[in-house]
Amino acid sequence: MAAPQVPARELFIHGAWVPPVHGKYLDIVNPATETVIGKIPAATQEDVDAAVAAATAAARSGEWTKTTGAYRAGFLRAIAAKMREHKTVLAQYETMDCGKPIDEAEWDLDDVAGCFDYYAGLADQLDKRQGTAIDVGSDDFQVKWKVAPALAAGNCCVLKPSELASVTCLELAGIAQEVGLPAGVLNVITGLGSEAGAPLSAHPGVAKVAFTGSAATGRRVTAAAAANLRPATLELGGKSALLVFEDAEVDKAVEWAMFGSFWTNGQICSATSRLLLHADIAPAFLDKLKQRAESIRVEDPLTKGCRLGPLVSAGQYERVKAYVAAGLEEGAQLLTGGGRPSHLASGYFLQPTVFTGVKPHMRVWREEIFGPVLSVMTFTSEAEALKLANESEYGLGGAVISADAQRCQRVAEGLECGIVWVNCSQPCFSQAPWGGVKNSGHGRELGEWGLENFLSVKQITTYVSPNIWEWYNPEQPSKL
Repeated sequence: MAAPQVPARELFIHGAWVPPVHGKYLDIVNPATETVIGKIPAATQEDVDAAVAAATAAARSGEWTKTTGAYRAGFLRAIAAKMREHKTVLAQYETMDCGKPIDEAEWDLDDVAGCFDYYAGLADQLDKRQGTAIDVGSDDFQVKWKVAPALAAGNCCVLKPSELASVTCLELAGIAQEVGLPAGVLNVITGLGSEAGAPLSAHPGVAKVAFTGSAATGRRVTAAAAANLRPATLELGGKSALLVFEDAEVDKAVEWAMFGSFWTNGQICSATSRLLLHADIAPAFLDKLKQRAESIRVEDPLTKGCRLGPLVSAGQYERVKAYVAAGLEEGAQLLTGGGRPSHLASGYFLQPTVFTGVKPHMRVWREEIFGPVLSVMTFTSEAEALKLANESEYGLGGAVISADAQRCQRVAEGLECGIVWVNCSQPCFSQAPWGGVKNSGHGRELGEWGLENFLSVKQITTYVSPNIWEWYNPEQPSKL
């Protein structure tokens, strides 16, 4: 597939493309070729101030915040339509930017467009919720709930993507401009986390922070937002467990184990990168897993049919290789993988990697690796499996595969996490809540729960009785 030229973009502030104040830019490196394919602007405090000011001015103008949900839904559906129209090239940009296989990138773009459509529907429904009366047990008063605008419902936003995956976010800004989204409603700034992300999360003009990233950065974001008494929802790291019981159909379970750990090149926070196998099926399962993992197509991610691309950056590549070395040093055994594919001389590629003989104290079992590395332990009882799964600082996702529906229900209820998959791993839907517990963060994204994170409720109480209140009437005793 011929690679398109990455567009030259500036920061998107108040509906216009604006160069960064200090004129700094960051190279975009294609992780499959290790070549520079473009640049993104590197925002700093001054640019953050301008973006927040633009969003604040747009919000106060009422051009977006005081319109109907139906009006806003029209823009969201227009954005969804444009994303589908440009899906092919947007997916190519995403693949060139972060190494995601092109088939996965196209799938993701469909999901993003579907998400805009879904929240357009919720925006429509918000109109019905405005001014809902509440019975307070008295004919003298009426109480109404006024739902403040949020995201699709009406907030004005500043988006700061990772500096390692910014291209499609800048193109989203271009689509917003193309469909005529009012200036200042969506602002996109790119750059380093320390120079752009940190001042944004600490900015007193920001009313709400929503962050996706590592637990370590999440702590700093929370502290920065808390200093301004601003709420922050956090979708952080994970070390999710997949529990496979003795009655599982091996071929199906192997497929889900691979999808759960190698999808998106293993660079997904919910990856089920800890595999717990019942001892009775472990030998047959691992034989099949080794065979299947070694058959995965690892190649240029722009190639149709590629199923594993490169890691996102040189730094991440070295980090994941260091974890592989640590696993071996601590006594784990490589079932397969662990090095560069022999047919790829350049690019940040790592073979699908599976460790066996893993112990609970090992780093490859405890720490989030964020790469195509799967660690395997065995168990003999349901209680043991749950104990091993829950002995983690993380709690984003978990999965169970068994032919016993009651056991699946017990395990699903027993897993200490925010998302549980039964007889599968990793499906994500716009309509369902997404988020974790423990060091995986708090709050929920997606679905109606995600919308609530960005809504504020206002109580309006109106006195409707024709009578004087007379609380301080000196001629009458107190009403109480």
